[in-house]
Amino acid sequence: MPPIWLVFVAVAALCAGVVGSAHAAWQPNRPVEFIVPAGTGGGADQMARVIQGIVAKHNLMPTPLVVINKSGGAGGEGFLDIKAARANPHKLIITLSNLFTTPLATGIPVSWKDMTPVAMMALDEFVLWVNAESPIKTTADYIAAIKAAPAGKMKMGGTGSKQEDQIITVAIEKILGTKMTYVPFRGGGEVAVQLVGNHIDSTVNNPIEAVAQWRAGKLRPLCVFDRVPLPVTDKIAGDQAWSDIPTCKSQGLDMEYLMLRGVFMPAGVTREQVQYYADLLKKVRETPEWQQLMRDGAFNQTFMTGAEYAAWVDTEEKRHRQLMQEAGFLAAN
Repeated sequence: MPPIWLVFVAVAALCAGVVGSAHAAWQPNRPVEFIVPAGTGGGADQMARVIQGIVAKHNLMPTPLVVINKSGGAGGEGFLDIKAARANPHKLIITLSNLFTTPLATGIPVSWKDMTPVAMMALDEFVLWVNAESPIKTTADYIAAIKAAPAGKMKMGGTGSKQEDQIITVAIEKILGTKMTYVPFRGGGEVAVQLVGNHIDSTVNNPIEAVAQWRAGKLRPLCVFDRVPLPVTDKIAGDQAWSDIPTCKSQGLDMEYLMLRGVFMPAGVTREQVQYYADLLKKVRETPEWQQLMRDGAFNQTFMTGAEYAAWVDTEEKRHRQLMQEAGFLAAN
């Protein structure tokens, strides 16, 4: 028979194990779906797949993270999927500003309040692009070409209808007092390809959606729709860096627009489950792969969680309602 003190030690260890198991922090126990409410190749899709790769490479989760594109109805398919998955902690969605524009434009019964904010990963920029072979070399050239062309002749390509790209297009039209033809495509990757092929005259793609074509000498950036130039000084195309692109505001197109890149869960999940993914995404942001994405895409690296993030989202929803009302994009009541 073992000494009595060994019995006490064994019992204490067993109890500690039971208590520790009972109070173990929550973590997923089956594959987690990561919904992208947009097409393949666009900014949201690229970011989701980078996050997926980082999680797998660095073993940050005990189960796989599976990226699923649900772009139907301007992303409404993805949003309705998350709304229907109430209290399911094994679903995430990466959102762009169609979180606001799609419900407002289509009237589908969903809003960000049907979801649980987890983390703002970054804010994405918009750049005005033309084909590198275009005679348009500067924003001033672009403005002159738009004004000189018959109404509707110049084609602006963008992702979806009544979404961010078209909101910017309408703003440009109002500033210049003329009309373009807006041509919608399924995703930012396709938009960039169409511009390379000269099927459209310009785009307002996010940096990450067109960086490969800029690096290859196929596209030319004219200006960025932010109040200050981009801070990234890494050379991308020859001796040009993101920081060399002037602001559109300084070049005669007086407007600014940045887009959300954020992660949400379904409504009804627990605080512990939300915190698990918030902590996971913080770890993702610390990796060299994430920092490379931030440089390649010239992202604004603002990060938010909790009440601060929810308050920001609420404010942005109100701002987009006003922008879309001005553009005439609100769904009929």
